[in-house]
Amino acid sequence: MANAIRTLVCGNGRMGALVRASVEADEAFELVGQVGIEDVDALDAGDAVPAADLVIDFTNREMLPHLAAYLRRNPAALVSGTTGLDASDQAVLDELSQTMPVMWSANYSLGVAVLRRLVAEAAQVLEGFDVEIVETHHNQKVDAPSGTAKLLLSAVDPDGACDVVNGRDGMVGARPAREIGMHALRGGTVAGTHEVHFFGTDEEVCLTHRAASRQIFVNGAVAAAKRLAAQEPGRYTFEGLML
Repeated sequence: MANAIRTLVCGNGRMGALVRASVEADEAFELVGQVGIEDVDALDAGDAVPAADLVIDFTNREMLPHLAAYLRRNPAALVSGTTGLDASDQAVLDELSQTMPVMWSANYSLGVAVLRRLVAEAAQVLEGFDVEIVETHHNQKVDAPSGTAKLLLSAVDPDGACDVVNGRDGMVGARPAREIGMHALRGGTVAGTHEVHFFGTDEEVCLTHRAASRQIFVNGAVAAAKRLAAQEPGRYTFEGLML
């Protein structure tokens, strides 16, 4: 199709397969290739991977240096859903954003973007309430707590003023006022459930998002990718671009 967005999909796992299927089914895109962590040599090797207008990446942080090398040779809009990135990884994305539009999010669900906004508003209004964050995922998930749980934590405590406790064990004593509990549950095939509990005196507010399948994350990433491809170089957020 004329003027289709030439798209490279990074990731050969379940998310990568879903992204590829969605890209191939949408005439706005032209799939030019798909690579995974086992194909990093191709990213490092000159013209082994075709130039693209857009890269959608759902791999792991080990892929980032190789992907960055490819993007420095072939600048393209980057939509990244890779979780577990640290400050140095984010610095790489910042560097890339000087010459191309870059979006990274721990979660590409539109519902989660709305949840984050609601959580931020609730945290302001319910100041002084005890906050606990609970996330549940399938038994194959490798990181804990989830990137989305950390995203929700930043909505509750944007300045990092609270002490974060990852679960509790033993004689922990009375709960301190400025403490946030983070709890990770793993089992079965759960695509993702996130709950933010606000506990006050004689009342509780719980804001919850449940994902029925990974397809919602793919739909959000693909929708955001269409918008990002038309943007100027810079760092973009899913929430800022879609809401």
